[in-house]
Amino acid sequence: MSTTVTGDTRPALTILSEEETMFRDAVRDFALSEVAPRVHAMDEEQKMDEELIRQLFELGLMGIEVPEAHGGTGSTFFTSVLVVEELSRIDPAVGVLVDVQNTLVINALQRWATDAQKAEWFPKLATDTVGAYALSEAGSGSDAFALACRAEKDGDDYVLNGHKLWITNGNEAGLFLVFATVDAEAGYKGITGFLVPRDTPGFSVGKKEDKLGIRASSTTEILFENCRLPASSVMGDVGKGYKIAIETLNEGRIGIGAQMVGLAQGAMDHTVKYVKEREQFGRPIGEFQGVQFQLAEMATEIEAARLLVYNAARLKDAGEEFLLQAAQAKLYSSQVAQKVASMAIDLHGGYGFTREYPVEKYYRDAKIGTIYEGTTNMQLQTIAKLLLR
Repeated sequence: MSTTVTGDTRPALTILSEEETMFRDAVRDFALSEVAPRVHAMDEEQKMDEELIRQLFELGLMGIEVPEAHGGTGSTFFTSVLVVEELSRIDPAVGVLVDVQNTLVINALQRWATDAQKAEWFPKLATDTVGAYALSEAGSGSDAFALACRAEKDGDDYVLNGHKLWITNGNEAGLFLVFATVDAEAGYKGITGFLVPRDTPGFSVGKKEDKLGIRASSTTEILFENCRLPASSVMGDVGKGYKIAIETLNEGRIGIGAQMVGLAQGAMDHTVKYVKEREQFGRPIGEFQGVQFQLAEMATEIEAARLLVYNAARLKDAGEEFLLQAAQAKLYSSQVAQKVASMAIDLHGGYGFTREYPVEKYYRDAKIGTIYEGTTNMQLQTIAKLLLR
């Protein structure tokens, strides 16, 4: 089975700086040489290759916005988006590992952590520590702030009890950004963010989900049983966790958009290669107008999704309002990824329905895009509210 993309079907992209182009090209080469050969095995084993994670750190992809003074790359949010897209073109599971690290965990610390917390965690997150973002619970999915996880004040400490579900990077993470309620009567204003190291007594990683797609990316339950944390573990002000959570997710949706664009592009690349080689009625099927029209439609929708994602990321970096654009980018790119991956299978015919060809994995991986970091209905609701305010 081939997992290597030999051709790039993308048109000339929107203008990138010289630094952005060099970074993107370096990640593209890395994804082809180091990620592609591992895709099938990682998907089968449902496990991220530890050596690959080490290489991601060495290349600087796990600390893109961490300042150079703390050992990071010191680049931009837009660069993170480019990285996630390129990795997801080869394996969306690797793309989401890097995405959560950069657009959720590091972004949150960048905005809300104290100087002492940054000094402690940024060098680790940039060099050897995977991060995880722990908000979701059994009763709080789209209703993100219906949290049952509690943090009770005990002297100078907080004691956490409860559990979280659907935690990406749960098996690999050494640091968890956890949201818990310190005052249930205060509603969402009682939610507080905590930085929880993996080795904290009372903390444990539970069940790993057996998923349809992005199977190499671990999605786990995490549990707290009288997990004691010092007050210095609080990130941001007590009771302001809801603000941290929602604003971080607004940014993270752009990263998911990049993942979906990369996924769609990967499926497209494999399909173009296939239709040039597959012959029916004495000629390559790519010469048939019906196939050409489908390819043209796929390419156009991918490019539209890419530009939505890039625009949202540029606005974020510029300090401009980007909430509407982020929701639109996440909404549309997730829909395009599903459509393109499905069409890719159609154009592969019976081969596309087998695991011998990589398009079936893109199809499985695409489904999560309309669910996590805000479902399709939540994005539609956000967009409508912003239009009507």
